[in-house]
Amino acid sequence: MPSPWSRPAVSPETSGLLIARAHEELVAGNDDRRLADVRPLVQESWRRSLASLVGPEGLPPLDLPSGELDAYRRAHPLAGVMDMVRSLLLPGTAEESGVVVAVGDAAGRLLWVEGDRHIRALTGDMGFVAGANWAEDAVGTSAPGTALTLDRSVQIRGAEHFNRLVQPWSCTAAPVHDPETRRLLGVIDVTGGPEAVTPQAQLLVDATARAIESEILVARLRARQTPPPRRSAPARALLRILGRDRALLEVGGASVELSARHAEILLLLAVHREGLSAEALSEAVYGHAAVETLRPEMVRLRRVLAPVAPRLVPTSRPYRLPVGLETDAQHVLSLLDRGAHRVALAAYAGSVLPDSEAPGVVEVRESVRSTLREALIAEAGVDVLLAYAETADARDDEEVLRLCLKLVPARSPKRAGLVARLASLESA
Repeated sequence: MPSPWSRPAVSPETSGLLIARAHEELVAGNDDRRLADVRPLVQESWRRSLASLVGPEGLPPLDLPSGELDAYRRAHPLAGVMDMVRSLLLPGTAEESGVVVAVGDAAGRLLWVEGDRHIRALTGDMGFVAGANWAEDAVGTSAPGTALTLDRSVQIRGAEHFNRLVQPWSCTAAPVHDPETRRLLGVIDVTGGPEAVTPQAQLLVDATARAIESEILVARLRARQTPPPRRSAPARALLRILGRDRALLEVGGASVELSARHAEILLLLAVHREGLSAEALSEAVYGHAAVETLRPEMVRLRRVLAPVAPRLVPTSRPYRLPVGLETDAQHVLSLLDRGAHRVALAAYAGSVLPDSEAPGVVEVRESVRSTLREALIAEAGVDVLLAYAETADARDDEEVLRLCLKLVPARSPKRAGLVARLASLESA
């Protein structure tokens, strides 16, 4: 089946350069006459973005990390209609469709982002990934966020986006409502080039939203005779280990700072979910078999966890956590998998437990560090690479610096600094 995204584009109502200039003046606090040529819908959204203190080049917040995202979207009302979304908006070969289709919740958080492989890699770099918040008060004017704000379908072309990182793209979005109560359930968005903002695109996205509402109603009527039992979700637990020597364990709204040794043990058990024998765990912590030293440490760790996170109290033979424990390092790796290189780098607060010399922790640290480095070298844009080159991990990385020098424009003022840093490394 051919893609519905025909190439002929709708001409913007005004020049993209004119809109971009009006945006610059507005952000600078100037009253520019060119604002009068910007669509009222966009003007009003820009002003709401300013009032919400949205940064013109900020990244969207990652509201739903990988573990929480999976559970949340499985329970979301739109989970059952994703096959319909794909068949209507991504027929044929979805990964070569020329557009990206996103489905978000009523708060603007993207739950699914699918479609063209190449475009997903590019848009992921600006944080257009599952789990990110694209509400208007988080990233400014965009089709999904503005459609939710106005509760109507919206098209945003290129320079009309408030965030400069998003201005290379155009998008069409429509809200989806509960078919019975009419409350907002979420939003459907199509992002791509000019073909994503044609009149046909808006008709198709609107029709998809209506079809989804009908499908939800039919499914609800079928299931009404035997409603599923409601279960309360357990409090989410997260272990923060990036750039910290004393890990922070967050459970629900509470947090506890762990000792360096307890942080090492809990991290290793989080990574080895199948469990570790006493001998293997002591080797990973102390560098040699020290079971008699490990056992009293495990007793102390259980006492620390019991009041704040009883579900995480390790069991024995082998030592293991009864439930999975997420780490902020895993979140970074998940973002890299989703192509969100810029967001992953922003979330990378530093090395895993940087002062730890436990062999198992050193292995995890190097694995995270090398995965981040390899992903950025292979796929990230020049701006992200330049930011990575300023981190402690890459400040003296000759390969990264040479790649940055190769990618920056010939007249970029950043070239001189890169050349000087490379010269300093070569002379050292």
